[in-house]
Amino acid sequence: MNGVSEESQISAAEDLVNEIGTMEGVSAFVDKRTSGTQVRPIVNLTVPPENWRKVAESMFSDHGIDYCSMITGIHWPESSDKQWEVIYHFLRTGVKNPPIVDGVVEPIITDSSQLQGSDVPLEIQISIPLQETRNPKVASIQDIWVGADWNEKETWDLVGIDFEGHQGMRRVLQPHETPKGYHPLQKQHKLRYHNFEEMYDDVQGFKRKPADSEKVK
Repeated sequence: MNGVSEESQISAAEDLVNEIGTMEGVSAFVDKRTSGTQVRPIVNLTVPPENWRKVAESMFSDHGIDYCSMITGIHWPESSDKQWEVIYHFLRTGVKNPPIVDGVVEPIITDSSQLQGSDVPLEIQISIPLQETRNPKVASIQDIWVGADWNEKETWDLVGIDFEGHQGMRRVLQPHETPKGYHPLQKQHKLRYHNFEEMYDDVQGFKRKPADSEKVK
C-alpha cells in the first residue's frame, strides 16, 4: 500500500486554509513541520469564540474532519492579548464506512497515493483566544464529535473553561466533592512547584519534602 504523498497533503492543507480562512474572523495558515525526512503540514486556525460553532459545523459537514483527538485549556493572566485560550486538535482520518465482519472492524486496503480533496488525511490545530472574564466559555462541540465529550469535561475540570451546551458536565479528574470554582491549572492557585511548601508536610509533622520540591516543572 502506498502512502499519501507530501505534495498531496500540502495541497489539501492549503485548500482547507483557503476555504475556512474566508469565514468571518478566522485566521488560517499551513504550518509545515518536519518529521524525520518528511514535511508534515498542519492546518492552523485562530477562531473568535462567537464564530466557533459555525466553523466547527463546517469542518465536520463540508471538509470531512472526523476526529477530535485533544482539547487543551490555558490560563494566561499576564498576557496582554488574551486571558484564556482553548486549543483543539483534530484529524481528518479519511476512513469512511469500514467493513465490519463478525462485529470487528476490518482494515481498509486502498492505494493512499490516489486520495484527493477531502479524502486526504490531515492534522488541524485550532486556537480560540478568550479575553478577561471570570467565566471563560466557548460553545460545546460534544454533539458533533464524540471525542470532544471527555476532553471538554477534563478541560473544564482542570482549567475552569466552560463549554456551553455540553450535556453531563462533571468532574472527571478532581474528586467530585472538589469545591465549586476550584480548577487547579488556573494560575492563581499555588500548587506544587510554585513555592506552596506547606503541602509537603507529612502526617507526622516533620516537614519532610521530596527531593524535587524546589524544581520548576
